[in-house]
Amino acid sequence: MNARIRRSAVAVVAAAVLPLSLAACSDDGDSGSSDSAQAESSAPAAGDEQSSDTSGDMAGMDEPFGPACSTVPKEGAGSFDGMAKDPVATAASNNPALSTLVTAVKKAGLVDTLNNAENITVFAPTNDAFAKIPKADLDKVLNDKAMLTDILTYHVVGQKLAPKDLENGSFDTLQKSKLTTSGSDESYTVNDSAKVVCGNVKTANANVYIIDTVLMPKS
Repeated sequence: MNARIRRSAVAVVAAAVLPLSLAACSDDGDSGSSDSAQAESSAPAAGDEQSSDTSGDMAGMDEPFGPACSTVPKEGAGSFDGMAKDPVATAASNNPALSTLVTAVKKAGLVDTLNNAENITVFAPTNDAFAKIPKADLDKVLNDKAMLTDILTYHVVGQKLAPKDLENGSFDTLQKSKLTTSGSDESYTVNDSAKVVCGNVKTANANVYIIDTVLMPKS
């Protein structure tokens, strides 16, 4: 009788303990899976955020900058996207702020030269920059092809310059003399006289820095 009672008691205890053990194992497994899944789901999110932040920073660094950029058309051939599709002389012809420069380039017969060049940088004076020159002097330059060519090719460097390159630079121009650049943090000056008012504008074959003063080569 006592043996039967003991066996019954053991059976009861086993019956009670076994479900508890299984439940504990099940809880541990679920917890581990849950924690693992949570870690996995959160990890890509952090990675995505980091990737997004990084690419956003990189994109920001490669955008046009400067106060005059706000005057560039928002859409169409004269917009930043439109200019990026055309070679530099054609792109400039679609930007209303560069119409005097375009007239000068046509008079000098440099349209094809600029459009067919590869990997160049153009420092492009605005209409207001040309307006700083007394009208009589400007008319004289516009009607002297040799002098005009000399001045315009002085605004062209035979390599693509990124903003960082302008921080403290000296570059050979197509006119065969040098120009200098200085500055930082989207504030740059050329030859200590012309300020970049809209920089890092992309065209199909050139980087363009729009400036507020016409550069004059040393004679």
